[in-house]
Amino acid sequence: MYDLDTRRRVLTLVGQGRSLNSVSRATGISRSTIRAWQTRIEPLPHPRASREAKCVRCAPEPSLPADRPAYAYLLGLYLGDGCISAHPRRDGHYLRIACADAWPGLITACCEAITAVLPDRSAYRARAEGCVMVTSYGHHWLCLFPQHGTGRKHERRITLESWQREITDGHPWELVRGLVHSDGCRITNWATRPVGGVRKRYEYPRYFFTNTSEDIVRLYVEALDRVGVEWKATRRRTGVYDVSVARRASVALMDEHIGPKH
Repeated sequence: MYDLDTRRRVLTLVGQGRSLNSVSRATGISRSTIRAWQTRIEPLPHPRASREAKCVRCAPEPSLPADRPAYAYLLGLYLGDGCISAHPRRDGHYLRIACADAWPGLITACCEAITAVLPDRSAYRARAEGCVMVTSYGHHWLCLFPQHGTGRKHERRITLESWQREITDGHPWELVRGLVHSDGCRITNWATRPVGGVRKRYEYPRYFFTNTSEDIVRLYVEALDRVGVEWKATRRRTGVYDVSVARRASVALMDEHIGPKH
């Protein structure tokens, strides 16, 4: 698409009395295009851009996404396994969420969350080694996820805006679900103990969440506190945090609202 200055320069040549053929040869712009500029000099809006709904965040009076639970869930996925990157030739951005091949239900839930947050945007699945990159292109992903920045998430400060806090405070389980679906899991532990002189094995479920970012871990445990889930955190020598939920009542709560990935 030619900018307005280019169009004006071309029309100036035509205004000097030069033929369309001459101007076309000199500029490399087709005669039909120049002829159209004589009728309308302003560029037409890009068809995709014209179909994209206005952003609720960069509007004159910002508001919250209509589907707040879906946004809280998508925020958890983004903080765990998501990234935003610029289009190489346009002014929009790609939102990408890495989802393991082993969890097709998670891939579907991710696609549904994207289209619920921005209904006019589609989500497609790009295959990568061992995972699927659920991807969506749009002009407002940076508005919706201001945590984007240069470098890895654990190397920069991650804080929520006040409007994001309003959503996650109202829908903490959806945020927890997104974080668990990205960087967490439900496993079955086992141990042995003597019973009547005989050592027996018993099993118990627990939830794990693993992340290197202290800020993201804090968001996770704050949400757990809000919903009444007891947790325990440890930090490895490598700097990675492990958050465990093992108490029976807390695991039951997690099972009711989260459950195993599928």
